[in-house]
Amino acid sequence: MSSNHSDILIIGAGMAGLTCATQLAKTGRGVRLLDKGRGPGGRMASRRAQVAGETVSFDHGAQFFTARDPGFRSAVKAWEAHGVVALWPAAGDEAWVGTPRMNAPVRAMSEQLEVVWNARADLVKYDNNQWHVLANDQIFSGKTLLVTVPAEQASVLLNDVAPQLTAIPAAVKSAPCWAVMAAFEGRLPIEGDVLSDPDSAILWAARNSAKPGRSASESWVIHASPSRSREVIDRPKEEVAELLLEDFFAQTGMAPVAPVHLDAHRWLYAMPSTVQGDAAYYDPVAQIGLTGDYCHSPRVEGAWIAGSALAERVLTSNG
Repeated sequence: MSSNHSDILIIGAGMAGLTCATQLAKTGRGVRLLDKGRGPGGRMASRRAQVAGETVSFDHGAQFFTARDPGFRSAVKAWEAHGVVALWPAAGDEAWVGTPRMNAPVRAMSEQLEVVWNARADLVKYDNNQWHVLANDQIFSGKTLLVTVPAEQASVLLNDVAPQLTAIPAAVKSAPCWAVMAAFEGRLPIEGDVLSDPDSAILWAARNSAKPGRSASESWVIHASPSRSREVIDRPKEEVAELLLEDFFAQTGMAPVAPVHLDAHRWLYAMPSTVQGDAAYYDPVAQIGLTGDYCHSPRVEGAWIAGSALAERVLTSNG
């Protein structure tokens, strides 16, 4: 095993973790993030596929975001100036998307920070006034530990070492979502680029190729409702993709069309309930904290606000 030390160690490099790290790093703090993913994204993940010799990306997580908080609006305007976000009117007058993929803003943030990818946190310990995280046979250490992964994962990681914090994420229940990524040889006979129906099997469907900066190839992202997702929660993804594509065609009333590419992804913690309290939690004595969109609101903006709040708690408490 190897040992890696930093001043502040953050588990989770999604929007909340990267926002927190960015604001801490600006003050000169040494920050390292650990993330189980192969690259930036979290719930803003995108997946690329080769379709008929062309690279097509699918935003299979968050579809768009809004910006109402003044601080977040400033961040979004800065991203726009750097060309990593753009307005998408099809989803609403104030709907933003990453460009050329949804994960563009988190990718831009991660490139300014020290992030260890493919590092799944398996165990957290506290010893000799240091926090230690075992991730993929490596030990990462830090004076301060901040946890920004989904609530269900946070409660497991912290259960034995920070029971005073564990109760917060343990109270959260998240709804699952199966996402289907489908590409077609030609444009489907569907007029709008966004379909939304909270009372049907398909909660949301979007013509992914209609978003700013995307490939022209006809591609769709289809999100099943929480109830439909639970019905097929443990089935093979190939089977789920076929079933939900059938649901999609039935819901739109059009004859089925064979896709040239079809895949599915299961989000177990897609839509968390929120805790009633603070946007972030930090113990200045033990120097451990946590946050996530479940601490504020289950949206991209909520994750940004949560990450900002945790950075403020750390800076206020530690000087």
